[in-house]
Amino acid sequence: MAFAASISNTSRILSSSALSLDTKHKKKISPSSCSALSSLSRSPLFRTGFVSQWGRRDSAFGNVSSSVKAVLLDESKEKVYLSKGDMWSIHKFGGTCVGSSERIKNVAEIIINDGSEGKLVVVSAMSKVTDMMYDLIYKAQSRDDSYIAAVDAVFEKHRLTAVDLLDGDDLATFLSRLHHDINNLKAMLRAIYIAGHATESFSDFVTGHGELWSAQMLSCVVRKSGLDCKWMDTREVLIVNPTSSNQVDPDFVQSEKRLEEWFSRNPCNIIVATGFIASTPQNIPTTLKRDGSDFSAAIMGALLRAQQVTIWTDVDGVYSADPRKVSEAVILRTLSYQEAWEMSYFGANVLHPRTIIPVMRYDIPIMIRNIFNLSSPGTMICRPTLTENEDGQMLDSPVKGFATIDNVALVNVEGTGMAGVPGTASAIFGAVKDVGANVIMISQASSEHSVCFAVPEKEVKAVADALQSRFRQALDAGRLSQVAIIPNCSILATVGQKMASTPGVSATLFNALAKANINVRAIAQGCSEYNITVVVKREDCIRALRAVHSRFYLSQTTIVMGIIGPGLIGGTLLDQLRDQAAVLKEEFNIDLRVMGITGSRRMLLSEVGIDLSRWRELMKETGEVADMEKFTHHVHGNQFIPNTVLVDCTADSNVASCYHDWLQKGIHVITPNKKANSGPLDQYLKLRALQRESYTHYFYEATVGAGLPIISTLRGLLETGDKILQIEGILSGTLSYIFNNFIGAQSFSEVVAQAKQAGYTEPDPRDDLSGTDVARKVIILARESGLKLELSDIPVQSLVPEPLRASASAEEFIEQLPQFDQDMAKERQEAEDSGDVLRYVGVVDVVRQEGRVELRRYKKDHPFAQLSGSDNIIAFTTTRYKEQPLIVRGPGAGAQVTAGGIFSDILRLASYLGAPS
Repeated sequence: MAFAASISNTSRILSSSALSLDTKHKKKISPSSCSALSSLSRSPLFRTGFVSQWGRRDSAFGNVSSSVKAVLLDESKEKVYLSKGDMWSIHKFGGTCVGSSERIKNVAEIIINDGSEGKLVVVSAMSKVTDMMYDLIYKAQSRDDSYIAAVDAVFEKHRLTAVDLLDGDDLATFLSRLHHDINNLKAMLRAIYIAGHATESFSDFVTGHGELWSAQMLSCVVRKSGLDCKWMDTREVLIVNPTSSNQVDPDFVQSEKRLEEWFSRNPCNIIVATGFIASTPQNIPTTLKRDGSDFSAAIMGALLRAQQVTIWTDVDGVYSADPRKVSEAVILRTLSYQEAWEMSYFGANVLHPRTIIPVMRYDIPIMIRNIFNLSSPGTMICRPTLTENEDGQMLDSPVKGFATIDNVALVNVEGTGMAGVPGTASAIFGAVKDVGANVIMISQASSEHSVCFAVPEKEVKAVADALQSRFRQALDAGRLSQVAIIPNCSILATVGQKMASTPGVSATLFNALAKANINVRAIAQGCSEYNITVVVKREDCIRALRAVHSRFYLSQTTIVMGIIGPGLIGGTLLDQLRDQAAVLKEEFNIDLRVMGITGSRRMLLSEVGIDLSRWRELMKETGEVADMEKFTHHVHGNQFIPNTVLVDCTADSNVASCYHDWLQKGIHVITPNKKANSGPLDQYLKLRALQRESYTHYFYEATVGAGLPIISTLRGLLETGDKILQIEGILSGTLSYIFNNFIGAQSFSEVVAQAKQAGYTEPDPRDDLSGTDVARKVIILARESGLKLELSDIPVQSLVPEPLRASASAEEFIEQLPQFDQDMAKERQEAEDSGDVLRYVGVVDVVRQEGRVELRRYKKDHPFAQLSGSDNIIAFTTTRYKEQPLIVRGPGAGAQVTAGGIFSDILRLASYLGAPS
């Protein structure tokens, strides 16, 4: 038979390989080596070939019945022909699916329950067995004696599985064959051990045994149910032509012919075929390389013109992105062949690209199913069709998914001498080919000034050396300026067939990357437009993947938050977030996750998000000592979510001094803390310059008017070309309350005491009465209007009597304040006599380029005189609003409105980062 000859050939290959190896190293084959090779060639496996070895003459595994033998002996009898078409369904089960006896039983049940007329099942070796077989070869050629124990471990694994699955003659026959195979393997490995080398064909032969054993056991289990099932050694059927060490091309004509011949000898309704293994046209055993079982199934599907190929695995289908990197990745119900091809090329856990080629020819769909979750419908790979969601609505997303390749390096060949010179690219990639490197991506501008391409990082040194050598003369002459290497890169691919001719996809992609503060090193897109590929820093890869995935609505716009200062305002904000989180996530696709809360003494950290319904209790129970550096690193270190914001609810200048560093790191900042924007001018200008240069956002609406839109109104006026003349306002809710109630017979000290009791003042009312807080708001508005003023440039009229400024405590101040009521009563009386009211205001005079804080009088019909409670009011006098100023009025103090202003900034940030508006 042909296969008997092939085994003899394999024996000769091993012998000649060993001889050539030792000749190469100037050694002679030892007598023991010759003896091992001789005994191997005399073994039953090599004497009788595959057909005898795999029991074609044995009734228990007898895939050739006596009637079929008669067909072969007597051509006058009718020959059995193989029908092809939709009657056949193909199933492929990977090593995990047949990893134990229990799982093999589950596989058999799936096969039995498939109602197809014909079923061909491709199986891999049991889980880890292929790795064990490769390890055997490695140990043997390394002359490691432990290979013998490793062979025994392989034997024991299959013996125990068979004992659990089989009984009677089936068990006895299988164990007999298994012993036989193991003895032959030991002889083969002994020869490799002596020679110190194994040819590729011999290695392929050894590693293919796992599939042979799993196919035999599965076919026996199926037959026990009474079904007509036979197993196929695909080395008798699949013929492939090796094209490189990692790839083979199927010979479909010869394979189809051999399949028909095999079926004429072994007619049946269920075929359990070995995956991974095949033969060359010379009948030498080989493999389809890694992921070869998927390829085997696709080839078989094409040969049989099957209705469908189902790949059974341990995941629910193809995800829109790697779920280990993007927790919100979704299962894709359908993929086109081209989309699956693109995603698998770029590392997605789909299929090897070559698996898709055979089935595309006959439009055979591939189903990806989870053997451990039969309720999941999986992913279908087929010709593109209109897809629908569960409500029957048509989906029209141009992007299907994202994939990444890590550990790549960019090579940039640059020089003016390249432009218009034919053959430069050929010379570059010829040099790369000569060192056997794989080019993953190529990018070149139309100027032809440079060629940039990506290669695996482990190959970049060889590539660089080859290019330096090949272009040494051009580099020395200056025609090429450099061969530059950019290490530590990753590739991010965006895939979707509907991207073709859809405007705006690239804009959306790069906008998402920019807003996540990701720098793009290189870009490539083919004219098919199915794929946009970018190169980013390795450390940015997961953040980039998460950002683009979120931007295309495959998951929520997710923002990681750290709350600094869980006091009155910070605590109120956390409660507002708790109450609104579910609505934001469900209706607006905004997912706000508080990963950390820190006060001045204790902090609370979480990897998945703090339960805001219990944050106070958790802070007490599991909180740790506060450490701002650790806190920041924890919140920003979550690489699964690209967008991080720190919300500073303190009035601490030390916290404010961190803003610049945070923004530089790509952390967004939101705060009601006035210290940064009213601090030293040079630091303020540096902070704003950094904000403008990056896509990192710094929002501080609540610094001036709590929840009132004062900063945004001012910016809107300036951005639309209006010119600010003056800004005047009652900017302190505390002082607004005091002067709104400083009427009638009430003394000033009584009103201050009432305000303190009502919670309107700071713990020490002098902090409000000094006017410093209003001055900070004035300086913020002045700087927003373009004035370069320091806080010290603002004259402030303090309402704290001079003798009381040095009082030891707030209580002492309150006790002594009545002694000075007469002065404020006189001011009030004079105002009332003139028909005026007293109001404490801050003023920005843009024309005079100055600001001031003082107690002023206003007529009773003036808007400032109409306030009540703790309301703030601010008037913008501009070239457009000159006769009648633009007024903004409302509550300007209190935890609820201040927290609401901060919350509004958080939602504005979410909108900037891609949430639907």
